Amino acid sequence: MKKPVKTPVEVQINTTAKTAEAAVKKLKKTAEKVNIEVGAIDKSKKKIKSKVSATHKLSPIDQALQNHLVFSTFKTSEAATPRDWYAAASYTVRDHVVERWIKTAESYYREDPKRVYYLSLEFLIGRMLSNAALNLGIKDELKEGLASLGRDLENTVEMETDAALGNGGLGRLAACFLDSMATMDIPAAGYGIRYEYGMFKQTIENGQQVENPDNWLRYGNIWEFQRPELTYSIKFHGQVVKYPTEHGEFQHWVDAEHIVAMAYDVPVPGYGTETVNTLRLWSAKATREFDLRHFNDGNYERAVEERNETENISKVLYPNDASMLGKELRLKQQYFFVSASIQDILRRFLSAHEIKQLSDWDLLPEKIAIQLNDTHPSIGVAEMMYQLVDNHQLPWDKAWALVGKIFAYTNHTLMPEALETWTVALFENLLPRHLEIIYQINKEFLGMVNHRFPGETDLLTRVSIIDESHGRRVRMAHLAVVGSHTVNGVAALHSELLKQTLFADFNRIYPGKLTNVTNGITPRRWLNQANPALTSLIEKVIGADFKKDLTQIKKITPLADDADFRKAFAAVKLGNKVRLADKIERLTGIKLNTNSLFDVQIKRIHEYKRQLLNVLHVITLYNRIRSGEQGITPRTVIFGGKAAPGYWMAKQIIRLINDIAQIVNNDPAVGDQLKVVYYPNYEVSAAEILFPGSDLSEQISTAGTEASGTGNMKMALNGALTIGTLDGANVEIKEEVGDENIFIFGLTTPQVAEAKENGYNPRDYYNNNAELKEVLDMIGSGFFSVEEPNRYHAIIDNLLNKGDQYLLLADYASYIETQDKVAEVYKNQDEWTRLAILNVANMAKFSSDRAIGEYAKNIWNASPVNPLRSVSNTK
Repeated sequence: MKKPVKTPVEVQINTTAKTAEAAVKKLKKTAEKVNIEVGAIDKSKKKIKSKVSATHKLSPIDQALQNHLVFSTFKTSEAATPRDWYAAASYTVRDHVVERWIKTAESYYREDPKRVYYLSLEFLIGRMLSNAALNLGIKDELKEGLASLGRDLENTVEMETDAALGNGGLGRLAACFLDSMATMDIPAAGYGIRYEYGMFKQTIENGQQVENPDNWLRYGNIWEFQRPELTYSIKFHGQVVKYPTEHGEFQHWVDAEHIVAMAYDVPVPGYGTETVNTLRLWSAKATREFDLRHFNDGNYERAVEERNETENISKVLYPNDASMLGKELRLKQQYFFVSASIQDILRRFLSAHEIKQLSDWDLLPEKIAIQLNDTHPSIGVAEMMYQLVDNHQLPWDKAWALVGKIFAYTNHTLMPEALETWTVALFENLLPRHLEIIYQINKEFLGMVNHRFPGETDLLTRVSIIDESHGRRVRMAHLAVVGSHTVNGVAALHSELLKQTLFADFNRIYPGKLTNVTNGITPRRWLNQANPALTSLIEKVIGADFKKDLTQIKKITPLADDADFRKAFAAVKLGNKVRLADKIERLTGIKLNTNSLFDVQIKRIHEYKRQLLNVLHVITLYNRIRSGEQGITPRTVIFGGKAAPGYWMAKQIIRLINDIAQIVNNDPAVGDQLKVVYYPNYEVSAAEILFPGSDLSEQISTAGTEASGTGNMKMALNGALTIGTLDGANVEIKEEVGDENIFIFGLTTPQVAEAKENGYNPRDYYNNNAELKEVLDMIGSGFFSVEEPNRYHAIIDNLLNKGDQYLLLADYASYIETQDKVAEVYKNQDEWTRLAILNVANMAKFSSDRAIGEYAKNIWNASPVNPLRSVSNTK
């Protein structure tokens, strides 16, 4: 049979098919070869990766940072913002803190030691991340961990907002004391208010202070732990009902408004120890969040009115008390946090100790020490009586005997007008039961005084807790003194003046009750953290022990005469000045000469702190430069601090400083010889840059007005020389560093008193000093306020016509002469550095560790409890 003949098309198709089949086979072989090669490459990559992983394993910190970035912030590293990285770093460090915190709490419950409770309306704790990492000893690891992930620790730390829980020295002292108590293993807790807003955030606009809300909790607070199970009812208003019982007449506080205090805990890690103590802050919550009836009626504001009014109590630090409502809110704040704290303290005590009979209460002062930080928490004396007598049914005499062993009071002022008083009418309306208790305390106290000092009716009037001479007011400082076993001042001079003036009568009545504990600062925050370069330099030559025992820093004294050490020290100071100058340029646009003398005065703006005296010196220098005087040491004068919102004169001083800065900084004849800077919104994180960058520390308050001061200590510890009066702790700084290493000027406290007694006339100084007259005339004539020549008439009027209360003009000549000495010494940089080293070397006395040691031994009778030792003892 004949084979069918294929058509040309069929032949073409077959040929193409065979060619395609061959091509496919060839492609398959090539693909197999490629796959083999790819597989080999993959194996090689895995092998390399395995080797890399073996030699570069993630550190625990690296892994924790990555984990928290994902699981705590829900971000990948590509999507994470700087704030996310801050959160991841904070959660990482917080994990370490919490582990120790739990051990500490367990050890306290197991050991049942005497506990110290520090009650303060302010705790200026600053940023937590870097301080916690430093105290736990993991700061370097954290820095390396962030660097390995492409992040910088300094920039990460900058994302943290300062906790707006305080305003000035009072709050910062409280924070330093908490640090030292934890570092020294003292079983302690701080109690205060969780302010939603700080006092205010300061900006300078057109030379004037502008107050903006300080919403520091806008992004939450990683470092706090809400404790909804710890809530207490706080009562206000109502009335007192008396009823007889078989044990006598009892009082019952009824028809009161109730507010809830909820606890928020912040850890306080000690340095170089396992101890982590607690700062417990109270937030006000309404008993009823929402009134549905008003809401349904369309009255939406009334629906939440009760909640808003209640939560105002913990809304703002120091509400303006110019109005009656403001005064009421301040007293509410104080009672709110004190009552919650004392209820919490008693709850803790009763949970650990069974009270079966009256004598069991004798254990209370053996387990509890309460320190009142200034007069703000002094209502605690009456509150403890209320809790013991009304709520726990103790006899009055028994309760009062216990109270007198529990409380101690720290006074922070020599000015009678700064001691809090409240009208009896306000007390009666707000705290009716406590007013009755205060009356009873006062009656028994005056009875005792009258018995011991018969016939001295004037004495009874002066010391009475109720001031009958000024519209019937409750003197809170007197309540604190009467209800405390110990009253301390905060510097040797201050404490002595308390005995001689403000509390002279009480010193007669209670011999030995008044004592002194000079303030201190924590070297962890104010040297290790604020000045790492200086810390590192000192550590290289004397070791690291000075970080926990500042007495060791004395070892650098001989190095003041070592040329190499002086050179290294000067380099550190210059680096800190460059850092400060960069910050100031970013904030204000003012470019500084870092070789100039950085003359710094940073503190609350107040007439007694005499920023105005500093201003007079600035204008004097300006006039000398304009007159062509040669050889003037270049100087940068830096001011910083907040004026209370209602303090008009302090605000005028701020405005004057900025007006002067506008003229001086833009005068071509001045150039770099003189610059004036106002650093806005002075706070803890700002202080950590300002103190290390300072050459000269201005501590120039009128002698006999500043209780202590701590800025003077911080600056000296960071290598600044002090110019100051013999006021507050300046006296003791002078004793420690030596007369030749400090610049003292002005009238002494006795001389100030003598000048006032002899009819001090400021115009005598004005008429007899040509430089002073020129300076005051420039201010008064509008030289620095051309558009409003009369702007500063009130300042000049205060100085010349209203008595110059703080004796600026009397001290002017001495201040100028001493500033001239400062300028001459600064020209010899080697000598200036030598003096600065000696200042640092002699700052050991001003460690808050020393202060807490004195409190613990002489006032609280409290002993340390080491969590690790406590754990080992139980095994």
